[in-house]
Amino acid sequence: MIGPLVGVLFDGFAYGMLLFLLSVGLSVTLGMMNFVNLAHCSFAMLGGYVTVSLMNDLGWPFFATLPLAFLAAAAVSVVLERVLYRRLYRASDLDQCLLTIGIVFVSVASAAYIYGTVQQPVQMPDYLQGSFVVMGVNIAVYRLFLVGAALAITLILVAGLEYTRFGAQVRAAVDNQRMARGLGINVGGVFAVTFALGSGLAGLGGSLAIAIVGLDPSFAFTYLIYVLIVVSTGGLGSIGGSFVAAALLGISDVAGKYYVPQLGSFLIYLVMLGMLMWRPAGLFGKR
Repeated sequence: MIGPLVGVLFDGFAYGMLLFLLSVGLSVTLGMMNFVNLAHCSFAMLGGYVTVSLMNDLGWPFFATLPLAFLAAAAVSVVLERVLYRRLYRASDLDQCLLTIGIVFVSVASAAYIYGTVQQPVQMPDYLQGSFVVMGVNIAVYRLFLVGAALAITLILVAGLEYTRFGAQVRAAVDNQRMARGLGINVGGVFAVTFALGSGLAGLGGSLAIAIVGLDPSFAFTYLIYVLIVVSTGGLGSIGGSFVAAALLGISDVAGKYYVPQLGSFLIYLVMLGMLMWRPAGLFGKR
């Protein structure tokens, strides 16, 4: 009994880390910049397609594609931030939602036109495939890699945004732009870098996700729901909260499908509802 239980917990935690990798960029942009970017998973989809194209068409190794996926998503986000998003920083949430959901429709149509509507095949390197057994528990190598990647990204982001000068500049620019400019902070530059960071992390998450959940043009809509669930239950602006929420949601989703298959994918929404009824601002939210 213990072996299968630990296996379900590990698989659920690994799936939660996948959700965290997809959502942590939105936690940065939505939580720290107060911008409702529903196009977040479009950048994740872009990163996935960059990885697929480089691996399948040019023969690049998997790890070599990850920096390019990050940079491609970040570069596109900088263009959109300069041309479109910057005009709506002080607009209502509804205006921001309408603009960004429109970008999602455009990205989905573009992906379908270029790549078609089928799942994109990707072959992971041999050393990331297979599994091994530890004390009767079957551990998939790639899932273990996802857990390690999520932990590393969490530590880097928390250190970079909470304990550096740049993190302080971002918080100051969000709280009071006029005062921040008076202190010599380049508010436009700070916002552009923050947006590029959040979108680049989405591209990286999309690349890491395709080996588990696949990739097709519906990706931007399908996983937007899960990303919003993680960010809302974790608390706006809390990277640690997103990490904990993603872990809890991932474990509950996998455990529910394994032990209560009648509920299927519905259990994750019940868990979200319970968590938000208990903590309306999220697990670590302050507002």
